[in-house]
Amino acid sequence: MSRIGKLPVSIPAGVQVTVDDKNHVVVVKGKLGQLQQKVNPNITVEVKDGEVKVSRPNDSKENRSLHGLYRALIANMVKGVSEGFTVKQEMVGVGYRATSQGQLLDISVGYSHNILIELPEEIKVSVVAEKRSNPIITMTSCDKQLLGQVAAKIRSFRPPEPYKGKGIKFVDEVIRRKAGKSASGSK
Repeated sequence: MSRIGKLPVSIPAGVQVTVDDKNHVVVVKGKLGQLQQKVNPNITVEVKDGEVKVSRPNDSKENRSLHGLYRALIANMVKGVSEGFTVKQEMVGVGYRATSQGQLLDISVGYSHNILIELPEEIKVSVVAEKRSNPIITMTSCDKQLLGQVAAKIRSFRPPEPYKGKGIKFVDEVIRRKAGKSASGSK
């Protein structure tokens, strides 16, 4: 039995979970929004006694892998509509800047042009840029998957490099530093 798949997902107050057995869709509504996920027909999802239980028909390899996957996705949806998710990214480097105007994020990371990113409506963004500190981009959303995908896209414009540590990194990320070239000794 899957260790993650067999754990029930508790539903907090203010969150409503409905399962459409005909179309195999799970819909989660909460104060921060509404999310839906299509579920494989082999996996059954039940809502009873304030908990969501995910089960599988047999122990085939495919069903075992899907069991834990859909339980984790439903748990992320429930947490997202009740609490939300937040990602903070720090821009390390001289002259690296970011500004946000609504859903438009303007990033300057050392290229000859600024990078403009139009973010989806589900993501709220804010940029904190104080003197003598690195700019920090804070993004919040109820959809964990979409938030992670957008954060990875922003990071891909200038990933942190190991020699000076410059680039766009997550706030709690530790960059493994490498030693540079050492001076050659006398022979």
